[in-house]
Amino acid sequence: MGKNMKKSKKDRKSSEVATEGDESVAGPSVENTLEQVVYTSPIAQPMASSKVTKKIRKLIKASLALNEKMYLRNGLKDVQSSIRKKERGLVVFAGDVTPIEVMCHLPGVCEELDIPYVYVNSRQVLGSALGMKRGSLMVLLKRHDNYGDLYDKVVKSINSLPPPWTYEFQ
Repeated sequence: MGKNMKKSKKDRKSSEVATEGDESVAGPSVENTLEQVVYTSPIAQPMASSKVTKKIRKLIKASLALNEKMYLRNGLKDVQSSIRKKERGLVVFAGDVTPIEVMCHLPGVCEELDIPYVYVNSRQVLGSALGMKRGSLMVLLKRHDNYGDLYDKVVKSINSLPPPWTYEFQ
């Protein structure tokens, strides 16, 4: 009797996974997207679209494949020190950082130094792209010849976004 119960539970789980998988193929759920919007901070502008976020993930993975630390800086302390040392690159911030006072000064520093920056929805996006289980607050990516074309496309799409001071806050 116990074995039959276990088999029926497994069957139920496999049928639940199949229905969940069918929904995920159609796209992200509306509830998931709304949760991400609710948890983003009000200063998280310009926000990357889902297509740009995918390109950023590919760019991070390509820079990780080089296995050289000088082309990818991760975390608040490392990125902040790199920016102060006038290192150039693309800065990707997480949009759901709390408390926001930890990093709210860095977009202004990036604007002063003409460093392109963009926000993504969550810390988990950056963390998973870096291959970590934890989230990451920010990433600084530098251009390399191996992924130069993708880097240029991402920077071009980020520069086409409207500047943050043109957004109206509600």
